[in-house]
Amino acid sequence: MLVDSHCHLDFPDFAEDIEGVMARAAEAGVGVMQTICTRLSKFEAVLALAQAHENLYCSVGIHPHNVDDEPAATVETLVNHARADVVIGIGETGLDYFYDYGPQALQRESFRIHAAAARETGLPLIVHTRDADEDTLDILADEMRIGAFKGLIHCFSTSRDLAEKSVELGLYISVAGIVTFKKAEALREALIGVPLERLLVETDAPYLAPVPMRGKRNEPAFVAHTAACLAEIKGVTPEALATATTENFFALFQKAKHPKHA
Repeated sequence: MLVDSHCHLDFPDFAEDIEGVMARAAEAGVGVMQTICTRLSKFEAVLALAQAHENLYCSVGIHPHNVDDEPAATVETLVNHARADVVIGIGETGLDYFYDYGPQALQRESFRIHAAAARETGLPLIVHTRDADEDTLDILADEMRIGAFKGLIHCFSTSRDLAEKSVELGLYISVAGIVTFKKAEALREALIGVPLERLLVETDAPYLAPVPMRGKRNEPAFVAHTAACLAEIKGVTPEALATATTENFFALFQKAKHPKHA
């Protein structure tokens, strides 16, 4: 079994095809998915989607792109929303200085609020970072000094240094379809040193469809292609990679129920 640890099934791209998406995921051996909240104003729709489908979970949070056009998150709001049974993570949050859609100071403030909610709830912090490695690590380390929390770097696409330091902080690394791209050699090299017991796989659907599906709308079923590539990088069989990343998901997102143990 595989787990798609990060997708966006509430996006309009899936509105007319959600049942087909779920069926194809099951056919591909994807037994569990987490659909990620990017706007608190859309949380109720994300929650309803997760509640309507078996083995689909969700998170609660505000993407750094959206910090300027959403009401500011509060720890209390995030904690209250996280009480729902299917909410298993806090985020996605973090920093994106590449597009810089949200003012950097607001991104940093929101990131810290989400970290505080992760501490209070015990749920993992789902971190987005792009062109912001130093600030991301500084904030994570600073917040860890206040009190430990669990988390992961989602859609990892950056340096070996960020991977190593994130793992040192106790975080996991989630790998998306970028790893299959021809020009992603540096990313593949960086992942060689990440312990297998700290790796997850994801799609970030509808974005970043892996080779050989590149150019198509991404969906959870395609995580199998990313997993196959990661297995080759790590020098293990696809079956071993699937087992490891699935067990890692449930070790991190402990509120989720393993279908085999349900």
